[in-house]
Amino acid sequence: MLETIYQHFTRAYKVSTDSRKIEQDAVFFALKGENFDANDFALQVAEEGKASLVVADRQDLHEHPRIIKVENTLKTLQELANYHRKQMKATVLSITGTNGKTTTKELVSAVLAQKYKLIHTMGNLNNHIGVPLTLLNIKPETELAVVEMGANHPGEIDTLCQIAEPDFGLITNVGKAHLEGFGSFEGVINTKTELYRFIKAKGKAVFVNRANDILWERSQEQPRSSYGCHCDADYLVEQGSCNPYLSVKWKKRIVQTHLVGSYNFENVAAAIAVGQYFKVDEDKIVAALEAYTPTNSRSQVIETEKNHIIMDAYNANPTSMQAALRNFANICGERHLLILGDMRELGQDSEKEHRAILDLMKELHYRDAFFVGPNFSACNENPDWKAFEKVQDLCQYIENHSVDGKTILVKGSRGIQLEKVLPLL
Repeated sequence: MLETIYQHFTRAYKVSTDSRKIEQDAVFFALKGENFDANDFALQVAEEGKASLVVADRQDLHEHPRIIKVENTLKTLQELANYHRKQMKATVLSITGTNGKTTTKELVSAVLAQKYKLIHTMGNLNNHIGVPLTLLNIKPETELAVVEMGANHPGEIDTLCQIAEPDFGLITNVGKAHLEGFGSFEGVINTKTELYRFIKAKGKAVFVNRANDILWERSQEQPRSSYGCHCDADYLVEQGSCNPYLSVKWKKRIVQTHLVGSYNFENVAAAIAVGQYFKVDEDKIVAALEAYTPTNSRSQVIETEKNHIIMDAYNANPTSMQAALRNFANICGERHLLILGDMRELGQDSEKEHRAILDLMKELHYRDAFFVGPNFSACNENPDWKAFEKVQDLCQYIENHSVDGKTILVKGSRGIQLEKVLPLL
């Protein structure tokens, strides 16, 4: 059955999981979620005739020559992706980590694209559905595939490795995120380093930040290439200025990026190391890094008629929040404002971690701050820092109390939807 599906797939090398967006000759997978079941549209898609094949797992569906029924649509999608990965010649590099994995993936891809025919994870489609869809974007001519992997429970990285079978791996860092799912910081470490263990079993190489003691220890006794500011790194990169844009020093060169925050140094260093390992021309590595501009609320600098904004509200956890606050303290000047949203999925550590952020703010002498979300609101005891339950409440406040002439850091978990406040700033 899998080979039959694959024959249909190779007609156009296209798959779809959205019945509203089906390209000609694509294979449609009727996936199920908590609030939807695409099996409801399987027969309609088959009758419209645009899809080459419809893969569904509802056994009571009417028979149709374009519908093939399987036991589990998602599992079949994953199996197809793994089968396709084995047919293609592309080398697979997988990237995971607590913070910076999407930015690192984008930087690494920009560098490698200077020399190779490449595909990479679009956006942050890095889960049990996104990874298979990325692999199915590999074409016969593809030479490299950069695959981002995310996880919020133990065993997830191993599962994704079984699908993608990466040749190389890179863990950006390990920090306090998704503690509710992982159970502890040690749980985060064990899950992320599943990537190391998988690649070690294959005898392949990993890229490791030499200055990260945890990752250096966990990657022992396997092939590895090290990078970063540590004097023993295979690929030595040093941090330059950061006011607000980060520059790095590499081989007597100054690489000027469009990335805000010293916390992006490790991401840039990783891209340089991977580029060198894969023998990308040094001038082209520099050109790719200097041309890259972040999007999707990741360390974006936004100038409005009223304010200077650093927008970093795609995600937030204790590690990334602390790094952002320390960096902002060095560049914000006196007319600063923090707009911080709750950090989610911290489980029983939530109150402790939110209070730790407030303590850091006191240490860094922040005066003006707006908080959004019940966790920060419950912990805040400073009368000069205003707290709001929802982003709509903050928006209403700003409409009545204009914010002008500020340098503003906007940082919070994606679910808080802090991007809604941007039009008012």
